[in-house]
Parts: sequence; C-alpha cells; structure tokens
Amino acid sequence: MRLRIRSVKNISQVTRALETVSASKVKKAVQGNTATRPYAEKAWKVLVHLARQPGHASLHPMLVDRPEIRNALVIMISGDRGLAGAYNMNVLRFTLEHFRNASYQVKFVTVGRKGRDLLARRGQNIIAEFSNLPVQPTFADVSAIGRIAIDEYLGGNVDAVYLCYTEYMNMIVQTPRLQKLLPVEVEAKESGTGHFSAGSTTSKAVFTYEPDATAILDQIIQRFTALQVYKAVLSSLASEHAARMVSMRNATDNANELASILLLEYNKARQQAITNDILDIVGGAEALAAE
Repeated sequence: MRLRIRSVKNISQVTRALETVSASKVKKAVQGNTATRPYAEKAWKVLVHLARQPGHASLHPMLVDRPEIRNALVIMISGDRGLAGAYNMNVLRFTLEHFRNASYQVKFVTVGRKGRDLLARRGQNIIAEFSNLPVQPTFADVSAIGRIAIDEYLGGNVDAVYLCYTEYMNMIVQTPRLQKLLPVEVEAKESGTGHFSAGSTTSKAVFTYEPDATAILDQIIQRFTALQVYKAVLSSLASEHAARMVSMRNATDNANELASILLLEYNKARQQAITNDILDIVGGAEALAAE
C-alpha cells in the first residue's frame, strides 16, 4: 500500500508539471493569434475592396463559386500528442459527421499526428499530412499547408476547400469549427468567430494599386488563405493546451484524492495491526497471570 501511495503521488507531480507547462503554452499561442490580427484585417480590407470592383468574378478564379462540387479538400487540424481529454476526438467526430452524407468525394490534409492516425484507421483518403510542428509555429512553418490547398483548387482537383479546427474561446470552452476556405466568400456576413467578412469592412478608403489590381489580388488571396490556415493552427494549439491543462488539473485532483483515500486505508490497516499486537500481548499476559 505504501508503494501504491508513492506511485500515485509521483503521478500527481507529473500531471501538475504538465498542467503548468500547458498553461504557459496556451498563453503564448493566444498572444500569437492576437498578433496576426492587424495584418489579417488589412489584408481582408484590401481583398474586399478588390473583390467588389466591377467584373470581380473575372479577376481571380479563387473568388468564383463552381456550379457543382464533385471533390472537396478538408484540412483537419488536431494535435500531435494525447493527454488532452476529448480534444482530438471532438474535432474528428465533428469533421466526419459533417461530411458523412456528402454527395461528393472528400480528401483530407491532416495537421497533427493524432488526426492523421484516427482518419487512417477509418479508411479516409489522406493526400498530405503535417506533424511535429514547432512549439511556437511561424507563418513560414504552415504556409505549405495553404499552398497545397491553393494548388489543388487552382488545378481543378477539388471544387471547394474546407478548414476544420478547434476555436479557442476561453480556458474552459473550445469549440470545433468548419470554415469554407476556398473559394473565398467576400460577401459572407460577420460570423463573430474572429474571422473577417465583408460586413466588418466599412471603410471608404480609396486604394491605388501597383502594378495592377489583378496581380495584387493574386498575392492577397494566396497570402490571406495561408493566413487563415495559420490562424486556425494557432487557435487549435491554444485549444489543445487549454484542454490538456484542464485534463491534467483534473488528473492531479483525482490523484491527490486517491492518495488521501489510500493513506486513510493504510492508517486503518496499521492501526488494526497495532491493536491486534496489543491484544496478543494482553492475552499472553493474562494467560501467564492465570497460571
């Protein structure tokens, strides 16, 4: 029983350390997500202005809805490690449930080892996977993900690109989200989820574009698409660390409670053994006195 108590206390020390590390990481991930917002707002402002010009449908193919969706690409973001409660399973269930009855073929690009393994076990078509991202990923670390989505869409291999990730709301609430990445929908209403829309751009500023609107639009759309992926990765990282922090806190509390129960049982057993020894001594003394 002493070995069990020692083992449970050692586990509680490990879970407490993981909780502390996750608390530090979630703060950095949230700060990184917030730091990208000014650039994203400006890029969206320019994109909306260009897309609202006459004949915008002919400016860039990534702005045009295709009449029929025959193939879709889904970028699903999960974690590389476990010990995060239901974080990985929640985004997997959400993704599969949404595309379960789809009338078109679905291909996946996975970000995170856990999501890759879970989709592979279910026989899904995975065309690319990204795992073992840095603890604090930069835009360059995830830009290749957006590049694959753009190439697949412009090459005609897919007719729509979706982004499935976990949105960080606060330390307790993290919600799986589905976002249509391509074609870019500049007329969508403000969703209130931290992403940008035409409804959030009310500026009447006049822009002068060099060399021309088409060349600028081509750069802006591709950069903004990659930026949306980057923001989703940061939000998912914050969600993962928050979920792991809460999970490890619960594990620490459970370990401490179990250690207390075991210690109580140990003390009871020790007290019972002492009582039995005293009874044996008293019985022996009485037997000698009777002789």
